[in-house]
Amino acid sequence: MKCLIIDDEPLAQRVLEKYVSELSSLELKGKCSDAIEAMEVLQQESVDLIFLDINMPRLSGINFLKSYKNPPMVIITTAYTEYALESYELNVLDYLKKPFSFERFLQAVQKAEEKVKAVAEPQETTKDELEYIFVKANKKTININLDSIQYVEALGDYVKIFTNDGHVVTYQSLKGIERLLPSAKFYRIHKSYIVALAKIKSIEGNMVHMDKGTIPIGNNYKQGFFQRIHPV
Repeated sequence: MKCLIIDDEPLAQRVLEKYVSELSSLELKGKCSDAIEAMEVLQQESVDLIFLDINMPRLSGINFLKSYKNPPMVIITTAYTEYALESYELNVLDYLKKPFSFERFLQAVQKAEEKVKAVAEPQETTKDELEYIFVKANKKTININLDSIQYVEALGDYVKIFTNDGHVVTYQSLKGIERLLPSAKFYRIHKSYIVALAKIKSIEGNMVHMDKGTIPIGNNYKQGFFQRIHPV
């Protein structure tokens, strides 16, 4: 997703830029110090997602949203809580109160990703209803039953899909495979690993034990993962 940062605080811009750089799904198209400057950028650049501060000179983030007829997806980033209700009435995706962690930032971005996926996927069949995926390997197209997948490992420009019967190596990014897998059954716990939740045998410290191996939990994914398996 192409994204734009609109914030008049240099430190806040740097934090957001660092967070964006951590995610391969995001491409930063620019940083603006106020909404007027952002309007000029948006006339030249097409973006999918805006990280928007509220208290800015010349034009507030709220008034910027009100003036924009068809804005891209918006995630509010602000030090104030009193604008939350008004911003949600303007259909923002999420409201991040500064200072916020990378984990909280990641949760907000995942909402944007889910919205993009919902638009892109055929309405008659959802990913959660799929029973298999097709991947290319060894000059063949192979059908892999989702229930047989243990975990997926990134290997540069390839991924290695570990199944109950062995493994398959396919020319694909981990992000590409993640888009194919239903989020109800699979979760990314590390920049290099996606696991099948049903195949987890136990969790010990920062390690997930599976039938076919032991997988590390990345620091940037830990909070979201434990919230997922312990939602209460």
